[in-house]
Amino acid sequence: MKVSDILRVKGNTLYTVSPDESLAAAVQVMSDKDIGSLVVMEHGDVVGMLTFREVIQGFVKTGGVDSVTVRGAMDDAPMTCTMETDMDEVRRMMLDRHARYMPVMDKRMLMGVISLYDVAKAVVDSQNFENRMLKAYIRDWPEGERQGAAD
Repeated sequence: MKVSDILRVKGNTLYTVSPDESLAAAVQVMSDKDIGSLVVMEHGDVVGMLTFREVIQGFVKTGGVDSVTVRGAMDDAPMTCTMETDMDEVRRMMLDRHARYMPVMDKRMLMGVISLYDVAKAVVDSQNFENRMLKAYIRDWPEGERQGAAD
């Protein structure tokens, strides 16, 4: 399974923010859209990732979000993947870095964002599909062969 498989199901709605936007405005967008991350774009390039983790760290550091910009709180070196990255690799990368969100890139173009939830859901959906296929396969076996398969 590849990242492109997840994005095809998830859709291509993207929410971005400028690094010079106020953190308060970014938090408002995250709240209004019920999302956990914003990709930080500057001059058409991905320059960072803002998640609730960075928002909370910015809040603790300054005592509020009113005087902080996105640039002051964002992760300025987010991990990225491509549409062709294998899901096992994405899962490993996200777990190693404790990342909940990952921008998907095609060279310098932002194609989407996948979350740890998206990855987990894809794995569960894939396993459920395989289970249904195996049950259908066993159900279609001749009666005499089914008994040995169930043991």
